[in-house]
Amino acid sequence: MKHLAAALLLALCLAVPAFAQNAASRAPVSNGATVSELRAAASRGDANAQNKLGAMYKEGQGVARDYAQAAAWFRKAADYGLPEAQTNLGLMYMDGLGVSLDEAKAVVWWRKAADQGFRAAQNHLGFAYLGGVGVAQDFGQAVAWWRKAAEQGVPDAQTMLGSMYADGLGVIRDETQAVAWYQKAADQGFAQAQYKLGGMYEDGRGVAQDYARAVAWYRKAADQGDRDARAVLDGLLAKSRGSQDK
Repeated sequence: MKHLAAALLLALCLAVPAFAQNAASRAPVSNGATVSELRAAASRGDANAQNKLGAMYKEGQGVARDYAQAAAWFRKAADYGLPEAQTNLGLMYMDGLGVSLDEAKAVVWWRKAADQGFRAAQNHLGFAYLGGVGVAQDFGQAVAWWRKAAEQGVPDAQTMLGSMYADGLGVIRDETQAVAWYQKAADQGFAQAQYKLGGMYEDGRGVAQDYARAVAWYRKAADQGDRDARAVLDGLLAKSRGSQDK
């Protein structure tokens, strides 16, 4: 369980991508708006402006960092139904930033966004159900939410869905499906998926064993700084050199 919780916490440290899907009734503010213009729009009830202002307070961009203000503006936009803001507010609750740490409330807000089809929230729910954080652990639910996000192209979700198939968690073990999902994420340049795909080729799981392809995928991941891939790659290359010297 410790490694599952660690995986969740690592995932939540990643930046949440912005995919607004007409959640606000007002037109979005300009990307070049000044802080004063954003504040004015936010005060008029513009949910997009409220969310952007919350992000500025969270990151300390253009304003002094203030987590309480960030959470307050995220909540205003979340109450309008903006899925980006609902996801961001969930992150604030998960990390205890500007609000009391409350994993269950984090999940509630993520579900509101996920039910609107917001893929970042769907991915977060997958990790929550995997680790039993804020909800009862449920591998089937983890798979279901990751599938939704994976089908929208989220490489993290594609990789995790592949791992669930590889290990038979929440689904019937299917190494061919595992490879297929790893491939989708690896083709997007996602290092963890490249490493996992290398392992499948090395071991001949879900694909014909192919050391050349294994090395190629390990190298792609290692070139992005994946330490596990680098270690395995170095070991394979050393083994290959040793065989040639005999």
